[in-house]
Amino acid sequence: MMKRHASLAVIAVLLLVPAPLFAAKQSSEWALKMFEETSHNFGVVAKGSDVSHRLKVTNIYEETVQIADVKTSCGCTAAKPSQTTLNSLETAYIEIVMDTKKFSRQKDSSLIITFSAPQYAEVRIPISAYIRTDVVMEPGSVNFGAVDQGTAATRTIEVSYAGRPDWKIVGIENLPDTMKAELTETSRTAQGVNYSLKVHLDAKVSVGPFRGLINLVTDDANNPYVPLLVEGDVVPDIIVNPGVVSLGMLTPGQQKTMNVVVRGKKPFRIERVECESDLNAFQVRIPQDEKTVHVLPLTISTPDGSGTLVEEFTITIDGRDEPVTFKAICKVVSGT
Repeated sequence: MMKRHASLAVIAVLLLVPAPLFAAKQSSEWALKMFEETSHNFGVVAKGSDVSHRLKVTNIYEETVQIADVKTSCGCTAAKPSQTTLNSLETAYIEIVMDTKKFSRQKDSSLIITFSAPQYAEVRIPISAYIRTDVVMEPGSVNFGAVDQGTAATRTIEVSYAGRPDWKIVGIENLPDTMKAELTETSRTAQGVNYSLKVHLDAKVSVGPFRGLINLVTDDANNPYVPLLVEGDVVPDIIVNPGVVSLGMLTPGQQKTMNVVVRGKKPFRIERVECESDLNAFQVRIPQDEKTVHVLPLTISTPDGSGTLVEEFTITIDGRDEPVTFKAICKVVSGT
């Protein structure tokens, strides 16, 4: 294994110290402080559009927080937490979805989150939207789903308007640089107009999930914007598992080996594995053959001293321009 360039591998990890939760009162104020927003308004949205929002909640306390229940006060909305247990400083999201297919016009609801630990609390987050009936989306969002890295993709949305015969879509706002849009008027009658919207995803978009809103800009003076959800996930052609290798707590001079799995969509050969530091604490055995799955035994021989050791590795793949990276972390403690 080669090293790329010298840098410190033993680092001090400093965290913001969370506040203790003082349980002097049976109040929900402590729970409300964990939420990034205390209300959410979706605004004016089209009939049939996919309307959702991720509400961020962060445990700012020393104690572990437990979410016992998440519900809504109206059938027009639904909600689900990404996780129900939050350790100190941990963040979760509550996905809120508004049903625009069954419901119309002004809809008001409340998100009700019940906490059971470290003490009981109930938080209510007001949710609102106006679902306009004159504009209909089919499908309800630009959902690219899973897209292979380096691959372009296109999705088509049909936009129907019933009302003013001269109604027009005059532009598109908030379109990311990695996307292009084509808007075509497909029909116009005295009762309304239909458009076909094609959204193209660039092949060079970065790996990972993406999500956001674009706005169709109309000539309607009262409601000029029609929001449209755009989301997807660019999946890499080669994945390292685990992306962060946790070696636990070790003493100076101790050895430990863990396997790192590198998986591709087609057979590939690993050219080399490089590490950032000059400590020579790690050894990786590199296979020489070409296949879709490689198992790399990663062995650490811990250096003298104590502290948190973080090492970053770069895997160079034969014939692939971009390298693949992963990290290894362990805590070195002096023996007693």
